[in-house]
Amino acid sequence: MSASTSSRGPARLRRAALESVSGLPRQFWWLWTSTLINRLGAFVATFLALYLTVERGHSASYAGLVGALYGLGGVISSVGAGVLTDRLGRRPTMLVAQLSTAASVALLGFMTDPVAIAAVAGVVGMATNASRPAVQAMMADIVAPEDRVRAFALNYWAINLGFAVSSTAAGLIAQHGYLALFLGESTLVLACALVVFFKLPESRPAATAAGDDRDAGGSVPAAVSMRTVVRDGRFMTVVGLNLLLALIFQQAYVSMPVSMGQDGFSSADFGTVIAVNGVLVVLLQIPVTRFIEHRSPAMLLIGSALLAGYGFGLTALAGSVAMYALAVVVWTLGEIINSPTQMGLVVRLSPLHGRGRYQGMYSLSWSIASLAAPLLGGTVIDHYGADVLWAGCAAVGTVAALGYGLLLRSLPGRTEVVVDASAEPASASASASAQGAAPVSASAPGGTDA
Repeated sequence: MSASTSSRGPARLRRAALESVSGLPRQFWWLWTSTLINRLGAFVATFLALYLTVERGHSASYAGLVGALYGLGGVISSVGAGVLTDRLGRRPTMLVAQLSTAASVALLGFMTDPVAIAAVAGVVGMATNASRPAVQAMMADIVAPEDRVRAFALNYWAINLGFAVSSTAAGLIAQHGYLALFLGESTLVLACALVVFFKLPESRPAATAAGDDRDAGGSVPAAVSMRTVVRDGRFMTVVGLNLLLALIFQQAYVSMPVSMGQDGFSSADFGTVIAVNGVLVVLLQIPVTRFIEHRSPAMLLIGSALLAGYGFGLTALAGSVAMYALAVVVWTLGEIINSPTQMGLVVRLSPLHGRGRYQGMYSLSWSIASLAAPLLGGTVIDHYGADVLWAGCAAVGTVAALGYGLLLRSLPGRTEVVVDASAEPASASASASAQGAAPVSASAPGGTDA
């Protein structure tokens, strides 16, 4: 092999990496940085069950109750935070959520009474989840439609990179006392809030005077309420299909370790298997997104649903760590494809001045799944066995794939304005002309705005 040929590989990798991160606005990278900082400190949720059972000596049932209250807090805050994102703005909602998270996480570390621990854990769940609609809405505001799939993929990559680092660090920090975990997460969330406060201006399209905020047809758009969201049949179908996939993905953290334990595998074996998921997301999210970002969102969502369903279905055949790892590889590919594509679709179906509410409803599907999946998985395993659960995952993935196929046969675009977050717009139309941000129409189903 010649020297010139051998040098092409690294050069291509550098060029691909540069193209993956180029062209995105500065505000996106500050938002990305805040996400990474936040996830680097995601200690408590990961180790809460161990803290309650090992450090505090509570029962597994009590730990499960506290975990359920944590999840219930997320369910409650999803919709409320979505409304606040549209009414108060993205930046104020993020700051309130992050400051509340920092305070409640620190407080939880000092709680000793079981009732107080449970109550504060519910508050932590509410505060932690409250920033998600605002983050996602701001990302949609500041990133051009043709770049959104790539932007959501980069943000998802930051989430997984931060989680991988925080999970490892938390195990080491916990050796010096669990209080350090609570205070460490509180400190990093405060750092995240400082990034938002100093580096991220508000991006919400301002409510306009009558007659100023008109769509492409010249008519004034109707006000968006939660009733509007619920009555949007196409969008609620997407939320329902995402709930099905979220119920599948959540089985990785509850039902899969139980299943492996019943098969005689150790917690270390589960740690090895689930680490495959994090490693693949970190390594493959960006290159896979470059491959898929200009492809039909319908085919991507159908394929990701099948990969998720049948990946978990493969677990029924697993008799070794290697086979469990192979199953993880399959459903992780579905996760990598689904996340940015689904997020792009949610933005595409959301009206400009209702993005917070729409994102809140989408986040609600994940919160419900995190609350229901442990109960559902445990019940099925106890009464019917793990193999029935994994076969059920394959069936649910197939149903989701069929649902996406029927839903996305024809998908109308939306006309929207890309907001320059460096300035406060007086109105949507004035913002476009004053800041040089021309209205951009969402592409057809086969285009780039997935």
